[in-house]
Amino acid sequence: MEKNDIFNIRIEDMTDEGLGIGHVDGMAVFVKDTAPGDVAEIRIVKVKRSYAFGRLEKLIEASADRVEPSCPVARQCGGCTLQHISYEKELELKSDRVANCLKRIGGIDSPEQYLEGVYGMDEPERYRNKMQFPVSRRDRPEVYGSEKGSMSVFSCKSRTVLGFYAGRTHSLIPIKDCIIGHRVNKYIIDAVIRWADNYKISVYDEKTGEGLLRHVLTRVGFKTGQLMVCIVVSNKKVPYTDKLVAELSRQVDRYKAECSDESFRLRSVVMNINKERTNKILGNETILLNGQDYITDYIGDIKFHISAQSFYQVNPWQTSRLYGKVMEYAGLTGKETVWDMYCGIGTISLFLSKAARKVYGVEIVPQAVSDARDNAALNDIENVEFFVGKAEDVVTNWHEVSGKGHIDVVVVDPPRKGCDEKLLDTIIDMKPDRMIYVSCDPATLARDLKYLIARGMNLEKYSVYDQFSRSMHVETVCLLSK
Repeated sequence: MEKNDIFNIRIEDMTDEGLGIGHVDGMAVFVKDTAPGDVAEIRIVKVKRSYAFGRLEKLIEASADRVEPSCPVARQCGGCTLQHISYEKELELKSDRVANCLKRIGGIDSPEQYLEGVYGMDEPERYRNKMQFPVSRRDRPEVYGSEKGSMSVFSCKSRTVLGFYAGRTHSLIPIKDCIIGHRVNKYIIDAVIRWADNYKISVYDEKTGEGLLRHVLTRVGFKTGQLMVCIVVSNKKVPYTDKLVAELSRQVDRYKAECSDESFRLRSVVMNINKERTNKILGNETILLNGQDYITDYIGDIKFHISAQSFYQVNPWQTSRLYGKVMEYAGLTGKETVWDMYCGIGTISLFLSKAARKVYGVEIVPQAVSDARDNAALNDIENVEFFVGKAEDVVTNWHEVSGKGHIDVVVVDPPRKGCDEKLLDTIIDMKPDRMIYVSCDPATLARDLKYLIARGMNLEKYSVYDQFSRSMHVETVCLLSK
């Protein structure tokens, strides 16, 4: 097999990244924009020792699960990888992915017997309350017409564009709107382009490190209708920021009129300074340009202040449902002591505090713990306490210093890498009645469940939640008992 070879293959399955899997003479070939059941003509674009990557050239036979993508740049964009697949099939793929990991990595026989439910979205579009748009410039040809009606290029005009990177590249695909984000983003993109072009605001170049405007970040309070716009720049000296605020206000008014959303408000315009030659989006300093430096929103009936740098769940509707399942699995009666590991800004801790005697949250990031304490005060919640540090160290020290005994419920919601083995050992030593494991990666979840089960814990049941539709990302909530 060599690059540019052409083959006809049948797509049999999907990778964790949303690539179709087919085979040529026993070698796996991964192909973007294909669906299980497709028969496709593909061109080989990269060959490794035991697998290859292909590009879809032509559909010979379309899968019964294939649909027309809603987004005009779905194929080019590196964001949504499942827009060409029906939502029903998407949920099935995600549920199968979790079950396969539990069986293959976790060693759990017939994991489907523990599956309580698969919870999809009522509407799998327009669900993200946070968007981050890289900024670039593109030459746009200007043309004129001759007397015979032919067209000729006579110059090129550079224009600011916002969009997303193509898969596995930093090649920007310009967009005017994104179907998984709030509709107001279309108007914000327009406002920033008008401002940057009209006032000749330079755009950051990753290769040279020169230019001002790097990213545009938006946050929307879905319940409150509050909007934050954050421009990420490479230097504090940005001209015409007052003109940016005026243009944003004008475009938000346009959105309100065209979308009949009079409750919507531009509450915050901020500027984040990132001087580093890095792929990291945000820098450490944020300057208020207009309004306030945060917006307010709710998950369930818990209120949160959200700044440009706050960690906050991007899908508030599904998050509320998922946290409801955590509450159900916790089985709280008002008498329990709960530990929430990897508590972040306290979202799960504050939810559980409504039905627990006491909740302790642990998080290694100091700013997140500060936000968690502020959010507890914001909601007048007093039966929570937050600690900075590694969970295993904090819990061990708490036991030694306080002399307090039994812990009823432990909740973990770790990053993709899963739980540290030392923490799992600490949880086993704590002997909680119930443990709830919230996972964003089925593979590390399965690994950690195998470790816990081998040391005496039981998997009672689990539920699958679609937090990020049109991608292969999936959330799982597991209940374990001692």
